[in-house]
Formats: sequence, structure tokens, C-alpha cells
Amino acid sequence: MINSLFIINNTGDIFVEKHWKSVINRSICDHFFEAQSKASSPEDVPPVISTPHYYLISIYRNHLFFVGVVQSEVPPLFVIEFLHRAVDIFQDYFNECTETSIKEHIVVVYELLEEMLDNGFPLATEPNVLKELIRPPSIVRQVVNTVTGSSHVSTHLPTGQLSNVPWRRTGVKYTNNEIYFDVIEEIDCIIDRHGSVVFTEIHGVIDSCCKLSGMPDLTMSFINPRLLDDPSFHPCVRFKRWEAERLLSFVPPDGNFRLLSYHITTGTVAIPVYVKHQISYSEGGSGRFDLTVGPKQTMGKTIESVVVNVPFPKQVLNVNLTPSVGTYSFDPVRKELKWEVGKIIPQKLPTLKGSMSLQTGVPPPDESTTISVEFKIPQLASSGIKVSRLDLYGETSSGKKYKPFKGVKYITKAGRFQVRT
Repeated sequence: MINSLFIINNTGDIFVEKHWKSVINRSICDHFFEAQSKASSPEDVPPVISTPHYYLISIYRNHLFFVGVVQSEVPPLFVIEFLHRAVDIFQDYFNECTETSIKEHIVVVYELLEEMLDNGFPLATEPNVLKELIRPPSIVRQVVNTVTGSSHVSTHLPTGQLSNVPWRRTGVKYTNNEIYFDVIEEIDCIIDRHGSVVFTEIHGVIDSCCKLSGMPDLTMSFINPRLLDDPSFHPCVRFKRWEAERLLSFVPPDGNFRLLSYHITTGTVAIPVYVKHQISYSEGGSGRFDLTVGPKQTMGKTIESVVVNVPFPKQVLNVNLTPSVGTYSFDPVRKELKWEVGKIIPQKLPTLKGSMSLQTGVPPPDESTTISVEFKIPQLASSGIKVSRLDLYGETSSGKKYKPFKGVKYITKAGRFQVRT
């Protein structure tokens, strides 16, 4: 299966390597570096690279490359999914997965990788099971381990490893039984210069935080389940029942987990923001820039965390702009402008105006500019997906039976609803 794992930063330094079978020399990564040099961006590096004796399967997340080395033929998506799961585990343990955090907790990283793979085969990949095996790092625990010479590894085997529900530990007890669900959607949209939508795709996830005692069994039904296209489920979901009845039936893990991810391709989504721009270049080595971002009148929600990215042609040397709201930065090497707007207030629309300095002695650029806008809108599900019913069954650790919950109560966060017994 997976023989080795290398973690590489953007400068090409291999700062973590882990081997489960025989040690593979890090020179194997030369094939990866060769493919990286031919790619126009880090995201364009081929995920699978064939070498004379090995296959290199990689992902790129948080400005880091995670490269798995396999010797025999395996499904590439299997390895890619494990690498993504490893990054998610690191984020859960350290609150972020960066080069600094990995180096700071390098001992925990090696302990986690040792437990996640057994002789190269995935063994324990659920966060709640791993937290029983490897205690999350803290200042107090780090001091105690330094003084006593102990490690983060627990001396007891997790109870969930010995049951037929490996993602949930047994004997869970809570004073208040509740479970939370967050429906989070991301819209990828292309709009032409006239404001018409060319392409729209919605990527959505349903994240959950479970605080239920005992061994609960849940079923969730949707008002419009046919909207969910190509869903990806947590292993706890009974897939056959979803295929037959379009119901999510599952025994949830304890704590935080991702229940479902999906994507919807449609052209009927109303885009909540508009962009007006005027970008002109002159022969005298200068140019004008004028950009306005605002909410559409049909929107009744607050648009937050607005960030505008504008890539410029190579002839642009520098910019001198004045924002009415927020701050901007310009990278003269990559020729990219980043404007952090924040929250849009309809009474004061954000504008960014000023001049540009161009390279002299060359013709002014005639290429069109592609503007990228990122934003967040709380309490809005663009796809229209809604939960109609959520039932809880089973017994708590004290012997109390759960009652079916026939209504869904939406509360403050975006798409979040809460259930209490």
C-alpha cells in the first residue's frame, strides 16, 4: 500500500518524511520536483506521477505538498483520500496545518501517522478514535511529558476499535444531549463582462457536532433530495438506504465530523454581488483603475468577508490606489492586487480608484482582466436544500430512550440547525 510519505513546502524542502516499510531515499522526490517545474502553478502538478519503480501520489493543501509513495498499483483516489484525511486530522489537532505547526508538534505528527497506517494500510482515521490513542497537545500536557518523560500515546486501546461501529467510542455520557448541523455551501460562478452567468456550480457540505449519550441512531430526510448530485458520505451513513429511500440513516461519531459533501451544477442561482470596473491603459506609461463592489437589490442578507483579487498584465509595474473601505496590497512580482473589503454596507459602497504605472517602451496591454470576488453570507443556502425531518432512536447511557424529533429549528449560524432531547 503506502510505503512512504513526504511533506514538502513551497521552496522544495522536504521537512517531514515517514516510512512504513523499507526506507525509500528522498531522491525519489526528484521526479516530483521535475513535474513541479513544468507546472504553471502548484495546483497544476499531476496528482499521479509514474517512476520506474514507484508511483508518486500527491495533494496540495495549505501551501504544502503531501506526497505518498506506493510501490504496487493501488486506486489513486484511495491514497488521495488518505492524504486529505491526514491533513484534516492535523488541522483538528493543531487548529491549523502549516509548516510551522507541523514542526512545532513533530512528535505528535509521527505518533499520529504511526497509528493511522499499519504497515502501509489505513487503520485508524477517525478523529474521536485517534484522540483516545494520541492525546491532543496542550501546554500542561507538554510540561508533564517533559518532566516525566512520557508521550502523548495512551496506554489503553480505544473502545471503538473493538466494536462493530469503529467510528464511535462506547460509554459516551452527556448531561445535555444535543447535536448540531451546519450546512455550508460555496458557489463557483463565471460571469461575463455584461453580467450574464456563464457557469455556476455549488459545492456544499453538512458538518455536525454530536453530543449524544449512548449509541443513537438517526435518520435525516430532505424536502428536495434530488438536488444532491454525486454526494460523498461519511462511513457511518447506510448507503443502501440512501439509494432506496433517499434517507440519511446513520450512527454518528462522537464530536465533530463531516456527514455529507455534495455538488450541484445549475444555472439558476442568483449571484448576490455585482462588480463595476473601468480599467484603461495609455501609451504614456500610465493607466486608470476604478472598481466598485456592491450588493444586488434582491438580497436581504449581509455580505461579509469580501475579498477582491485582480491579476494584472506583466506590463504593470505598480499601482497607486485609494480604497473607500478596507485595505489593499499589490504584489509587484506576481502582478496581483488583493483588496480586503470586509463587510459591504449598502449606504456606502466600496470603491477602489487610482492610477497604474506601466513599463515604458512596450505597447500597452490589450488583454482583458479577470476579477475574482470572494465573500460569505450567513444564514443563506443558495441551492435551496432543506431538511424536513430528523429522528433519533436508541438508548442513552442511563437507559433513557430517544424520542423522534419531528421538526428542525434553525438558529443563528449559516444554515445551522440544532436538535435537543
